[in-house]
Amino acid sequence: MVPTHIQHTFNGKDIIAMRDNGVVINNAQDFLELIMNLPSERIVFYKENFDESFFDLRSGLAGEILQKVSNYSFMLGIVGDYSRYASKSLNDFMFESNKGNTVMFVDSLDEALRRLSA
Repeated sequence: MVPTHIQHTFNGKDIIAMRDNGVVINNAQDFLELIMNLPSERIVFYKENFDESFFDLRSGLAGEILQKVSNYSFMLGIVGDYSRYASKSLNDFMFESNKGNTVMFVDSLDEALRRLSA
């Protein structure tokens, strides 16, 4: 299953951005199947592409997906508005993720492209 995506070239790096509006990732296997069929290791998803359980750290889904990103040497930007999430652990998780360059939670596609191309 390969959802609709667009390929961007930013600072000489190819970055794939999903174009689907709805949930395409319900579990870690969905995520793995998606990323393995894309033509770049630098990927942008939108918050809405993830089942809401991703944002409940107790579900383990975020951890499983981030482990796959790390294991397969991918870089992942997740674009969205996270202001509605009041969970301190989730906010800490996103803050710590954003310190690195493997997984980043950002507000816009432009920011994702800039960070993923660095």
